[in-house]
Amino acid sequence: MQASKVMLSSANLILASGSPRRSEIMIAAGFNFVTRVSDVNEDVIGGGLPAAELAVALAEAKARAVATETPDATVIGADTVVSSAGVLYAKPQDAEDAHRMLRELGGRSHTVITGVAVVANGELVSGHKSTIVNMRDYDAVEIAAYVESGSPLDKAGGYGIQDESFMPATSIEGCYLNVVGLPICLTGELLLSAQVIDDTDRPTCADHNLLPGLAV
Repeated sequence: MQASKVMLSSANLILASGSPRRSEIMIAAGFNFVTRVSDVNEDVIGGGLPAAELAVALAEAKARAVATETPDATVIGADTVVSSAGVLYAKPQDAEDAHRMLRELGGRSHTVITGVAVVANGELVSGHKSTIVNMRDYDAVEIAAYVESGSPLDKAGGYGIQDESFMPATSIEGCYLNVVGLPICLTGELLLSAQVIDDTDRPTCADHNLLPGLAV
């Protein structure tokens, strides 16, 4: 992914997320920012909402919460959910939950939805991106080793598509960075809509590096 020419002051741009993967994507896109984790309780937001609406609602709640504390800053919030056959998969509650998620998702296709919200100058804009992920048919031994590593516990659906030790997916249909946790193309569109950046500075997802063996 080519670095953007965007050079906002880090005091004026906040990523409302503790995800190292989202931070890595923002850095690769050329953004100068700080992170601040919101105090939003994800368990009490959006009960019963469809996956896309839930992802957006959570992203908006995170962005608003941090923007309330830092009204002069531009705040980006994001949330990723996994949906398969009408069942939503958030982050595993524990190792047993991670085992369950990986068993249920293995050898099947599911949809990853990331909601993104931007608060700037007191206004909020938001949207979502969806990607279909086709999972390989891994076995119980592989699941156990992966869960033992601890990697699945902070990821929606219990896996990271970029985890080379596990390589969970055979192919995807759509935006890869969306599955990692932050579709920088959508983020750029929202920042442009909020008049935070110019069109010449808008980052895209076109030049990301794919994992070995992953077809798009």
